[in-house]
Amino acid sequence: METIYGQLQGLKPSQLKQLQRLYHQRLPGDRLTTPEFAQRLAAISTEIDQPVSTYINRRGQVIRVGVGTVRQTQIPLLELPRYGAERLSGIRCVTTNLKSESPSEATLTAMALQRLDALVMLVLSGGGFERRGGGATGYVKETYLAHLVPHPEARWTVSPPLSLDSIALQDFLDLTEGLEEEFRRDYVAQQVAAGHDRVLLVGLMTEGLNAKQFRDRLVEVARLIETAGGEVLEVLHQRRSSPHPQTVVGEGKVQEIALAAQTVGANLVVFDRDLSPAQMRNLEMQIGVRVVDRTEVILDIFAQRAQSGAGKLQVELAQLEYMLPRLSGRGRAMSRLGGGIGTRGPGETKLETERRAIQRRISRLQQEVNQLQAHRSRLRQQRQHQEVPSIAIVGYTNAGKSTLLNALTNAEVYTADQLFATLDPTTRRLVLTDPQTHSSLPIVLTDTVGFIHDLPPSLVDAFRATLEEVTEADAMLHVVDLSHPSWQGQIRSVMKILAQMPITPGPALLAFNKIDQADGETLAFAQEEYPQAVFISAGERLGLETLRTRLAQLVYYAAASRQFKKD
Repeated sequence: METIYGQLQGLKPSQLKQLQRLYHQRLPGDRLTTPEFAQRLAAISTEIDQPVSTYINRRGQVIRVGVGTVRQTQIPLLELPRYGAERLSGIRCVTTNLKSESPSEATLTAMALQRLDALVMLVLSGGGFERRGGGATGYVKETYLAHLVPHPEARWTVSPPLSLDSIALQDFLDLTEGLEEEFRRDYVAQQVAAGHDRVLLVGLMTEGLNAKQFRDRLVEVARLIETAGGEVLEVLHQRRSSPHPQTVVGEGKVQEIALAAQTVGANLVVFDRDLSPAQMRNLEMQIGVRVVDRTEVILDIFAQRAQSGAGKLQVELAQLEYMLPRLSGRGRAMSRLGGGIGTRGPGETKLETERRAIQRRISRLQQEVNQLQAHRSRLRQQRQHQEVPSIAIVGYTNAGKSTLLNALTNAEVYTADQLFATLDPTTRRLVLTDPQTHSSLPIVLTDTVGFIHDLPPSLVDAFRATLEEVTEADAMLHVVDLSHPSWQGQIRSVMKILAQMPITPGPALLAFNKIDQADGETLAFAQEEYPQAVFISAGERLGLETLRTRLAQLVYYAAASRQFKKD
């Protein structure tokens, strides 16, 4: 039975049958419509006193009939037979309008979202009559023709009022072939040398965030995207008291995002916050391109950065735990395999694997993480047995922890001006000078994974074996990037994560890094606010001798505190 979509309340069975008969109509492939079809559609719309929209493929078959406007009856983007920035959808819409006016902004937006070949609007005359022997006439007052154009500032064009006969004589094939050729040229021009994801970034400013915090948050997500290998083409944002439960942002903003993604040629939309599986699914259906959240971008970076077997193990566990509730509704075949943000992973498990198999894989990975935890615990016990003090280097991502470890120990750890440049923890031996006896004082420095505000729970759980290096260390060296505009917020984020750990970490020394890149006012303020801190530049090797001295003092203080607790 042919389905009629839209507003069906109050329609008689005979009227529904008339609507269903529209599915049996066949239009010429080279014509937008015919006078007979248009008059039949207008007659039904006049009788039920509601707009009626029909969608027709390039073979002239009516594939969808809906009671309502184009916006109310539009085809979900993921159900369109062909969808992409370089071509049209292969479907045209013939719709009616009870008012004597041109297509509204909402109608044209719905046309653009579906990338319709063309939109023919029939303005009703309010009357008409049925001919003897079948057929209708007099129901159409005038018509409008609208279609997309490959222009960044004018997404569509709308004709002046036309007669029905002039619309029926237009060469539909010539129109669509010409448009698609232009769209392909425009698309190829956009894709030149684009070997990475083209991203539209969306931010939501809710209560509790001031303008600076929101701006810094968007800048950080943009850096995460660039680190993952994406290019941010445009940033959209909205202010709401709270996120929309279905789509995070409002309905109008969702349409704006979909249109912007089409205009700039984005193949990925990234939100600055975590999305629920339902929100992600709803957004992908309405926007028509892949949607990921901040956590998925971070997981993708971790997947690229993991080098050791332990790191790959923990990343795979975090990815599977994150993706398990999001398996259903991922596109037409639940497929997320590919070469872009959110699709990479060091593990062999494919997301197409049945949920039960993934759960079994998660159980095995958790056992391996527990074994890794036990192995690292034995290594720490050996160090403690040898009475070698340990200091964990902690800090916000890109604070310069690995650079500092290299400067102090010649560790040759990979460094770059990127978020999460290094993932796997690195432990190196450092010989200090005993502040009391002036003899050699060997200690162990461990560079840990960088922190970030709102660290995803799946990462905290998967990396518990790594994070235990922090809680089991005798003391901490908290490195802060003083040149970052939000350095105070980063300190609070790190302290918040440390406070959530099951075991309270040992005493900490605050080290402000990159003082050569910070302005004098910021440096003076930090020195006044944190008089016990040490100020260094790991890259320029400034203040390292002072840091060595303070580390030796920190070790003695940690040892004294531990002895006091025992007593």
